[in-house]
Amino acid sequence: MKKFDIFYILYLLVIAIIAISVFLFSDKIFTYKKSSGMLSPLPNFLTGFINNQVSTLNLWFPSPTLIKKSGVREPDLSATSAVLYDLVSNKVLYSKNPDLKLPMASLTKIMTAIIAIENKKPDDRYLVTTDDLVGEDSMGLSAGEVLSLEDLLYGLILHSGNDAAETLASNYSYGRKGFIQAMNEKAKSLGLSDTNFTNPTGLEGDGKQYTTANDLLVITNYALKKPLFQEVVSQFDYHIPYSSEHKEYYLENETNLLTSYPGVLGVKTGYTPEAGLCLVTYLNYSGHKIIGILLDSDNRRQEMKDLLDYGLRVQGINPPSHG
Repeated sequence: MKKFDIFYILYLLVIAIIAISVFLFSDKIFTYKKSSGMLSPLPNFLTGFINNQVSTLNLWFPSPTLIKKSGVREPDLSATSAVLYDLVSNKVLYSKNPDLKLPMASLTKIMTAIIAIENKKPDDRYLVTTDDLVGEDSMGLSAGEVLSLEDLLYGLILHSGNDAAETLASNYSYGRKGFIQAMNEKAKSLGLSDTNFTNPTGLEGDGKQYTTANDLLVITNYALKKPLFQEVVSQFDYHIPYSSEHKEYYLENETNLLTSYPGVLGVKTGYTPEAGLCLVTYLNYSGHKIIGILLDSDNRRQEMKDLLDYGLRVQGINPPSHG
């Protein structure tokens, strides 16, 4: 057979495969652009025509490769779900039910912070209303006060302030409902399909709010790329001096291990009776950047320490001395 004939047959074969794929999967992998009639090779949730939270296509899919090392004993965790991931080596260090959908409590506020940071008000003035004062956990806001985005983020993260979360949501350009929609659209824009938000706080009772450890890994990694988020979650305390628009605030970080485990730089605790004790932790130690996630734990502090120790040892690194 001539060389030309071989190439021609291969060409026809490729065309046939493409045609069959388009016929079978076009409803899933293509979406129409209404204005031009052109086709976009993206799912609906990854196009700016459908999802307002899509800006640049910046998907990150963690490697499924799991590191194991003989002689290193895995921690015995009570947590229903857990993940430990090294962002430097791009390896899973530990995994337990990583795709199980569970309530997330105040870990919700990681996404709340993302939406607030990406949609900062031009005048940076956030008015507190009576409707924003919900839940037991709060930074102590009063109706009528006006604070900046940065101050509210410290209240949101350090004190897990439900009042801060609601204030950020109610000041969104499309209101609280639009803010929650933006949270869900952002999750979809990150390629996530196992996360759903019904409020900006993580409180139960107003809808089915859930996520997975794997989805939280992607959300946290995305949030840590934002300098303001990284700065806020890494601080142990924060002082907001009195002004004519608000009272004085002194905030202390509730994130376990921030001051007791060398290299830990935040991120967030969470608890509701439905979700149990939850914790997301970011460790930067000995050239490794590690995200740890615990959902529904009986002892999140000790289990996160055990998890971090294990993640370092399995990579041949001696864990730091810690309390």
